[in-house]
Amino acid sequence: MEIKGKVHEVSEIINVTEAFKKRELVIEYAENPQYPEFVKFEAIQDKCVLLDNLQVGAEVEVSFNLKGRPYTDKMGKKGYFNSLHVWRVTSLNAPAAAPAAAPIPEYAPPVDVSAAPGESDDLPF
Repeated sequence: MEIKGKVHEVSEIINVTEAFKKRELVIEYAENPQYPEFVKFEAIQDKCVLLDNLQVGAEVEVSFNLKGRPYTDKMGKKGYFNSLHVWRVTSLNAPAAAPAAAPIPEYAPPVDVSAAPGESDDLPF
């Protein structure tokens, strides 16, 4: 799934346990600009680095997986929670690419090494 929006907040890395870390990203999603939504995503483990260069206010497209799990609280009541796991973040306001220059040939053009007129082109072996 993907969603486009504006970066509202990026957390520092949170070490949940010694072996598990996560980072949170909040996107301002304005499908209806009069009533923007603030959607929280999680980047876990090696995906935490995806949020390193994000700036508040930047327009991004976030690709994510929707996860859900049941739980039972201390009173025995069953409930559910959802999480949005980031797997890619693409900047939408990157500077425009410079116009392409003429391609530089990788090799010099081939040289005609055929025999001169009147000479034999037989190989000596």
